[in-house]
Amino acid sequence: MAAVDVRQQQSHYRVDLIVEALVLNIDELRARAGNSCEICAGTDSLDRVEITTEDTALLCSICADIAPARAGHWRALEGAAWSIEPAVQIAVWRKLNDLSEAWATDAQANMMMEPDVAARAAAVPIVHRDAHGAVLSSGDTVVLIKDLPVKGAGFTAKRGTAVRSISLVADNAGHIEGRVESQRIVILTEFVKKK
Repeated sequence: MAAVDVRQQQSHYRVDLIVEALVLNIDELRARAGNSCEICAGTDSLDRVEITTEDTALLCSICADIAPARAGHWRALEGAAWSIEPAVQIAVWRKLNDLSEAWATDAQANMMMEPDVAARAAAVPIVHRDAHGAVLSSGDTVVLIKDLPVKGAGFTAKRGTAVRSISLVADNAGHIEGRVESQRIVILTEFVKKK
């Protein structure tokens, strides 16, 4: 009995350390950014955004592509292009690459980045999207929008079935994994909607 208690205490201790590390990380980002968006300097709706697997930035909901941008908002990229933070440089480079305006092309061409940062910026991120274009993340819950016969399992996953705690297939934006009727299956993203 005592051994179980010790393991439980150790487990809680590890969880506490992980939570503390995440809290410190957001606090470090807020300190680094002066508690403002690292692209536009806005102070509303700030959150930690994973730019690459090794780079995070503090961005507002507009710069994180969650909320629609106001006219002229993206001109802030010109100033943010001179950031010394690799995560910000990568985020700015990618956003400038998405814009089809002359000023954006010029700003991107004039960016100065270390070679490894430039390589991470140019790497195409895999983004998983549901049938309606919503971005999917690991741990999300999705709902099937079509009856799907499951090969090799002998059943059909019915339309309307909720699939909880999905996993993303790292090298294929069109595939996710989840459990349906106690079976771990691969599901095409075009047949799900985010709940």
